[in-house]
Formats: sequence, C-alpha cells, structure tokens
Amino acid sequence: MLAGGKEAAPRRSPGQLGTRVLAYIVLTVGAIGFVAPFFLLITTSFMHYRQTLIYPPEWLPHPATLANYLAAFTMSPLFHYLANSVLVALCTVTGQLLTGAMAGYAFARLKFRGRNVVFFIVLTTMMVPVQVNLVPLFALVAQLGWVDTYRALIVPDLAGAFGVFLFRQWFLNLPKELEDAARVDGCSPWQFFWRIAIPTAAPAIATLGIFQFLASWNTFLWPLVVTNSDSMRTLPVGLAAIQASMHETTNWPLLMAATTVAIVPAVAVFLALQRYFLKGLMEGAVKG
Repeated sequence: MLAGGKEAAPRRSPGQLGTRVLAYIVLTVGAIGFVAPFFLLITTSFMHYRQTLIYPPEWLPHPATLANYLAAFTMSPLFHYLANSVLVALCTVTGQLLTGAMAGYAFARLKFRGRNVVFFIVLTTMMVPVQVNLVPLFALVAQLGWVDTYRALIVPDLAGAFGVFLFRQWFLNLPKELEDAARVDGCSPWQFFWRIAIPTAAPAIATLGIFQFLASWNTFLWPLVVTNSDSMRTLPVGLAAIQASMHETTNWPLLMAATTVAIVPAVAVFLALQRYFLKGLMEGAVKG
C-alpha cells in the first residue's frame, strides 16, 4: 500500500510483457498488410502512366496528377455506373430492412401455426449457393421481360434470409414486460412494432444496412448476366468493361482512379454507421 491509500499497480512478469509486445508486433504487421494495398491503390491513381512502368516499383507519385480521375469520367460512363450502383444499393437496402424487420418481428413476437417450420425453411435458403439459383432466376427474369432493366437488378435482392434471422434474434431479446405494458396502454402489435421495436433496433438496422450495402455494391455476377448495355451496368461490371476496353496495355493509373471512386462510397457508409454496427454485434444482434 502506497502513501495516500493508493495501491501499487501489479507488476507484469517478463513473460507477460514479451507476449504483449509480440501481440502488438503481430497486429502492427497485420495492419500494414491490410493497409498497404489500399495505399498503393490510391498513390497509383495519382501517378503518370510511365511511372508505373519503372522497376523497382515506386510507391509515391512524382509529380501527382488528377488527370487519371478526369480521364476516368470522360473516357467512360463512370458517373452512370456510379449512379446505377447507388440506386440499386439504396433500393435493395431499403427492401431488405423492411422485409427483414417485419418478418423477423413476426417470427419473434407473433404466435401462429407452423412458425418454427416456416422459419426453418427460410434459414435453409441461406445454405443454397447463389450460383445454383442463377439459371432459374435468369429464366424467370427473361420471361417477365426484365432483362437489362433496374427491376432485374433490384427485385431479386429486396428480401433475404439473413435479414430475417438477424431481426428475429434482436426482437427475441426485447423484454416481455415492455410488450405487456404497451398492450395495456392500447398498442396494437403493429403500433408496438413501429413505435417501440423498430426504434430499439437501430444497431440491427445498421448492421444489416452495412452488410447489404456492401453486398449490393460489390456484386458482379448477377449484374454481368442480367445487363447488356452501358446504361444499366453497375460499378463492378463497369470497371471490368473499362479494363477490357484497354486492348494492348492496361492503363493502371486510370484503372486505379476508377477503382478508388468505386471504393469511397462503401468506406463512407461503413465509417458513418460503424458505431451502430459494432454496438449491434456486441449487444447480441446476431446472438440467439
């Protein structure tokens, strides 16, 4: 016991200090490994084409130039690709949140015959690979006349089993007393859902919103199959088209500039919602 009633901090053994230092070293090396590709991506986007041909490779542009970003927007319909991706992502996120929240609330709080069986069937759809559904889904879209339209890009992703599961697990943790008190005050199940359950589910909403936005933003296979024209292409397919248009040699600075433009919205969404995302994971948004 030290003077003033303060206890001395416990001394760590050399083995504990060594383990802690080793952990910091491993984490630092891992962080550098994750950040290095993004750093190279951004710096390359500001380089002149000739600088990318130098060996050994250089990490920093000298001098830096914005010509690659201007060329990315003027030599290709990059802005249209970006607008399509934003529209598709916002629509699918909205649809997933609405359908997932309503279905999850029904499976968690409402009692009806066959509830557990239906929920099990919904969960089994998560085990089916996307590629298995590709041919029948395309045949259905073709029969509806939706090929190369926004409906083909949006409608198949308006609902998903993961969102239903996520919201069900969240709503299961709502106190029963809260629902009883709301019922005494005259709240119907619908009013309880919108006025009480949904406001408390902000972390789950952010979690599903981030997952679905990134999934929609990065999806490549389905937009590639269902679109035929530049006016309907999303960013991943558009970036592939930009690279394919470079017949002889790949203009890496221009391609990296277009890729940086594609990455910025996804990073911005995650940074804006990361507080709720982490809270949702820590407070049991995906726990049973």
